[in-house]
Amino acid sequence: MVTAPTAPATPSTPSAPADPRISTRRNTELALIFAAMVIVLAYSAAVEDALIGRVTARFWLIPALLTLVFVAAHIIVRMLTPYADPAILPCVALLNGLGVAFLRRLDLGEVDTANRAHYGAFAGLGFRQLLWTLVSIVVAAVALAIVRDHRVLSRYAYTLGFVGLVLMMIPAVLPSSLSSINGAKLWIKFGGFFQIQPGEFAKLLLLSFFAYYLVRKREVLSLASRRFLGIDFPRGRDLGPVLVVWVLSLLVLIFEKDLGTALLYFGMFVVTLYIATERVSWLIIGLLLFIGGAFLANELGATVGGPFANFHERVEIWLHPFSDATGAGYQLVQSLLGLGTGGLFGAGPGAGQPGNVPFVNNDFIFAGIGEESGLFGLTALLVVYLIITVRGLRAAIAVRDSFGKLMAGGLAFTLGLQVFVIVGGVTKLIPLTGQTTPFLSAGGSSLMANWLLIGLLLRISDASRRPVNSSPMPPGQPQRLAGMTTEIIR
Repeated sequence: MVTAPTAPATPSTPSAPADPRISTRRNTELALIFAAMVIVLAYSAAVEDALIGRVTARFWLIPALLTLVFVAAHIIVRMLTPYADPAILPCVALLNGLGVAFLRRLDLGEVDTANRAHYGAFAGLGFRQLLWTLVSIVVAAVALAIVRDHRVLSRYAYTLGFVGLVLMMIPAVLPSSLSSINGAKLWIKFGGFFQIQPGEFAKLLLLSFFAYYLVRKREVLSLASRRFLGIDFPRGRDLGPVLVVWVLSLLVLIFEKDLGTALLYFGMFVVTLYIATERVSWLIIGLLLFIGGAFLANELGATVGGPFANFHERVEIWLHPFSDATGAGYQLVQSLLGLGTGGLFGAGPGAGQPGNVPFVNNDFIFAGIGEESGLFGLTALLVVYLIITVRGLRAAIAVRDSFGKLMAGGLAFTLGLQVFVIVGGVTKLIPLTGQTTPFLSAGGSSLMANWLLIGLLLRISDASRRPVNSSPMPPGQPQRLAGMTTEIIR
């Protein structure tokens, strides 16, 4: 069919509405958010019925406020990333909402039975976490408004990498009084009223640098020197980047005394390297290096002590928790007992004893939820995390530029790895770590960093699903970024 000639189309601006002829699935996203909030509402009602004996007239306030917050997040996504995956935000809303509701449950559990019915809805950890959720969504929205195209991050890759290293190492050089909690030096404390975990933000900055570096060096890193057991291994001269990150991970393990953070940084780099080169040999080399480093640190902790002593102690607790069930192994033992008590179906919302587990509001929140929701409930939560991870990997596959592929793949894997690290520690699969469960645990820095991670995933997902003739950038910007991307690949 022949049509009349039209004027040349100009690229759409970031605030331009989505093409109505193409389904963006935003209404589906909104419906899923309401479904998630119905689950949170039902959970809140069940908690009050178990702890108070009846459902008060205020039980709906926290779920209603959460609904308003997540609907606002949906509107922001509809405006700034209209083509983004419609399943990511509802899954995050469900996890975040259940986290707030469970913290509210912990607040009620600490109040005398006679006073629980009068406990205010706007008090305690639950309401504080709701406020942190609002702040985190605002921060993610600002990031989405600033980063109109994910490829812009590659311009500042070295700066972001340097800032990430600084944030990663600050707790290690600070005195223990300003950085240590439960033996792990992961924090920056500002007096007794505020603390931040800079490593949560460092992982995003370092990942941006890794993606940029590996796009430029992937051809060199893909070269093989010899074949062993059917696997092509890289040349010895190309092991430098992996060894550097390995040494940095060991420094984190030694000076910050935390296995989880070291595993997160190193695993993030190695998997991003695997995505870039598609060589299984890098995964094998990375796994051997990390296991060797952890074994060496444990042996030095047993013989030399010093900065290795804390890690050796955690390994001993992991191997023999019941040998000192009322002392060093108390937290892990209570976690295992709680999970065992929950069984398949759990004790029910509000019917367990999660308060017996120390730090159940952050590091061990998975154990507290597991006691009351059982194996089936925990499996459902893990499936929600898996959906977010898979959707992130799907965005990585579909996006058209190499930097975006590595960035989205690294972001999705980082979220999945963090869940593995914390769940592995709580269930005695690996030694205990200082990581927080994304979107569930109490705390502002973890929540903000993970919402930023989701914001970047939404931005890349929007780019991957956006039609080729529809641009998210202002006029003139596509040409500059196209040239920049070509230069990166070269």
